[in-house]
Amino acid sequence: MLRAIEIKGIQCYAFHGCMPEEKKTGGKYLVDVIIHYDFEIAADTDDLKNTIDYCVIYNIVQEQMAVPTRLIETVAKKIAIVCKQKYPDIQKIFVKVYKLSPPINGLVEHVAVSYEL
Repeated sequence: MLRAIEIKGIQCYAFHGCMPEEKKTGGKYLVDVIIHYDFEIAADTDDLKNTIDYCVIYNIVQEQMAVPTRLIETVAKKIAIVCKQKYPDIQKIFVKVYKLSPPINGLVEHVAVSYEL
C-alpha cells in the first residue's frame, strides 16, 4: 500500500531561464514535492529516524533551486533524483516547479512543470 507525504508551496528565489534578464534579476518560484513510500514503521514507532524528514526535503529543494538552469524541467528532475538518492525507500516522487510571473508577453500567473520518478 502506498502512503504519501506532501510538502507544498516551498518558496524559492532563483535564477532559472533562457533570457539574460532572468539570469540577472531572478524570480520567484514555488515547488511541490509529493513522496510515496511505506511509512507504516514510522507511524508505529513515532520516530523521525523511520520516516522522511520534511526539513531534509526542503533543503534539497533549496539547494537544487539555487543552481541556475535554463529550464525548470531540468531542476524538477534534479530535485527528484537527489531526494531519491537520499531516501532510496521512496517508491515514487512527484515534483512540480512553478515559475511565478514568467516573462511572457501577456498576463500569466505562472507556468509549471511536473516530473515523476
